[in-house]
Amino acid sequence: MLGEQCVDESFLFLGAGGAATGIADLIVTALVALGMNEADARKRCWLVDSQGLVVKSRTGLSPQKLSYAHEHAPVGDFLAAVKTLRPTGIVGVAAAGGAFTPEVLRAMAACNARPIVFALSNPTSKAECSAEQAYSGTDGRALFAGGSPFAPVRVDGKTLVPRQGNNSYIFPGVGLGAIACGATRIIDEMFLAAAHTLAAQVTAADLDQGSLYPPLAQIREVSMQIAAAVAEVAYQRGLAAKPRPADMLEYVREQMYDPHYPSYA
Repeated sequence: MLGEQCVDESFLFLGAGGAATGIADLIVTALVALGMNEADARKRCWLVDSQGLVVKSRTGLSPQKLSYAHEHAPVGDFLAAVKTLRPTGIVGVAAAGGAFTPEVLRAMAACNARPIVFALSNPTSKAECSAEQAYSGTDGRALFAGGSPFAPVRVDGKTLVPRQGNNSYIFPGVGLGAIACGATRIIDEMFLAAAHTLAAQVTAADLDQGSLYPPLAQIREVSMQIAAAVAEVAYQRGLAAKPRPADMLEYVREQMYDPHYPSYA
């Protein structure tokens, strides 16, 4: 939650496919970078699929699920998993519209001062909950992001402005940074650098209005900063084929495509 480190959090994913395990893998990378050993870091991430909580005693699990199959008694549904595990954050990536029910949201609010609610499935019809539902179900305390756009919500006299947890924030900058430096490989550390850089673009004013991401109107500036950070990782790890520029940020700016055309009228 706000003001805490990633090492203080635990996450329950609704969904156990590539999106869930990809996000979980990056969380593990972040926790290891903060000094936690990998085994303990993986225990901070739990998955729920169509058969319930992914636990080690289940048979026939795919390799990606096995990485997050922990020792625990079987739990049949998502609400029961929330009540049992008491995670600080829930992440929806199963395209199960409405799965973050009022009961789920109340359970999150009961065990967290600021519950993290990421309803990342899209389009809107597949969202696990809306911003309004997340705020109303948690007495306005949720730290919310959605995979789809949601309108501002008025809560107790204050306007909260939810933003999208969308890959449009990350992939353009990662691609630009890789091309700018001639990266020979894309590694997890680049995505972690991208995530940290994106977070650094969120202002105190953004957070005050409930926005966990910068406005998409700033995407070019955000992408430029991410590209520079990704390129820096490539140079540090010996993965850059092009000479290192004196001013990384300015160099990246010069590589950016400007979608404006001169007028010949």
